[in-house]
Amino acid sequence: MTAGISRFGIGTLADGVSRQVEAASDSLSAAFFEPVIRLGVTGMARAGKTVFITSLVANLLNRARMAGLVAEAEGRILATFLQPQPDVTLPRFDFEDHLAALTGPAPHWPESTRSISELRLSFRIRPTGLLGGVSGPRTLHLDIVDYPGEWLLDLGLMERSYADWSADLLARMDSRPAARPFLQAARAAAHTASFEEAKAQELARLYTAYLTEARTLGLSDVTPGRFLLPGDLAGSPVLTFAPLPPEDRAPRRGLWREMERRYEAYKARVVKPFFTEHFARIDRQVVLVDALSAIHAGPEAVDDLGRGMEAILAAFRPGRNAWLTQFLFGKRVEKILFAATKADHLHHSQHDRLTAVLDELLASATRRADFAGARTASMSIAALRCTVEESLRHEGRLLDCVRGQLEDGREAALYPGELPEDPTRITRGFAAGERWLDGDYQIMKFRPAQLSLRPGEGPPHIRLDRAAQFLLGDRL
Repeated sequence: MTAGISRFGIGTLADGVSRQVEAASDSLSAAFFEPVIRLGVTGMARAGKTVFITSLVANLLNRARMAGLVAEAEGRILATFLQPQPDVTLPRFDFEDHLAALTGPAPHWPESTRSISELRLSFRIRPTGLLGGVSGPRTLHLDIVDYPGEWLLDLGLMERSYADWSADLLARMDSRPAARPFLQAARAAAHTASFEEAKAQELARLYTAYLTEARTLGLSDVTPGRFLLPGDLAGSPVLTFAPLPPEDRAPRRGLWREMERRYEAYKARVVKPFFTEHFARIDRQVVLVDALSAIHAGPEAVDDLGRGMEAILAAFRPGRNAWLTQFLFGKRVEKILFAATKADHLHHSQHDRLTAVLDELLASATRRADFAGARTASMSIAALRCTVEESLRHEGRLLDCVRGQLEDGREAALYPGELPEDPTRITRGFAAGERWLDGDYQIMKFRPAQLSLRPGEGPPHIRLDRAAQFLLGDRL
């Protein structure tokens, strides 16, 4: 016990006690008053988090397109309505403006997630069974927490030293052309005996430029995540460091030691508060995955996506969420949905193959979560459907295409190519000459379609109702 206190500090123990008190309060409220589900929504850049939340909320408020949600099909959802969120320190998810962007007279994509935000949606539900005859409608609150996937990847840094993180990252960067300017500067700065702020800033600038390019190329190992989404930390020392080749006896006042100090400060001041204040309180989780872009980018992007998804799942604490367990030990994630987005970029005949690729990518990580008691699922979805399907004949062959309006204003029917029946042909490396999604996929940047919604209808989607059933159905 003495060693534990010495290692982690009194502050860490106090944090643990505080979290248990908060968990107890939440658990008692959920058990005896109006239960609350905290749903986390995350994914890497361009995976579609903002659109997913906007369309999910719109379709839960107007449920004509939610036939796959059993409580709706059975007529047990009496009403849904937005309420003020309980956490007054978090920004509110700007649902109304995002919905207006997607469904207005000139529809366009809303701004992407750049920080954490929250929204509360409440349900009035008619009880079933014996309770239905003796009690009135009950209330269930859904608190949706939106946060960048890059922040989630940072949780993996908590158990890694600066030396280990640097060595692993530099080894992977070595074969990437986009990393050459930074690698040259990092190697030139090795064994610098005295710290200079200007040199640290230049290294951080070059490293951030590399991370930005890596994300554009579809790579997922983009830690620290706040380098890409700095917010009010921009320019601070806690975001002014970079990986350097490990040094056995680095000078106490040298560059390497200062970079190590800032890395440890980043973990303590940025990553840990996110975990204790937000992430550790999640009940259910959606991880959105832009698998199609990774497949189109090639084997390295697919391999990197698999590593990134495993790192994300490793950050969760999966298990069954009995309220007594919450009271004693804090919450655990009960269900995790991995959703391959942009399914409307493919003909429906390809959706099962896309899901199979996602299943294969996440096989080892998903097994770990299932073993711990969490339920996991994978599916292909489009939170906002932008295309319609067509079959066109080309050079004597009938092709399954999708038609939509491109971002340049043209309407086009495009054929993205077919995914293989065996997903391991993608997840275990492409054979020489193979190229999946190499047809017209590169120019498939669709605008939201012009919509004419009837009363009671939410925006058109693909399998959003099934996603909601998996995440919420047992509590509705």
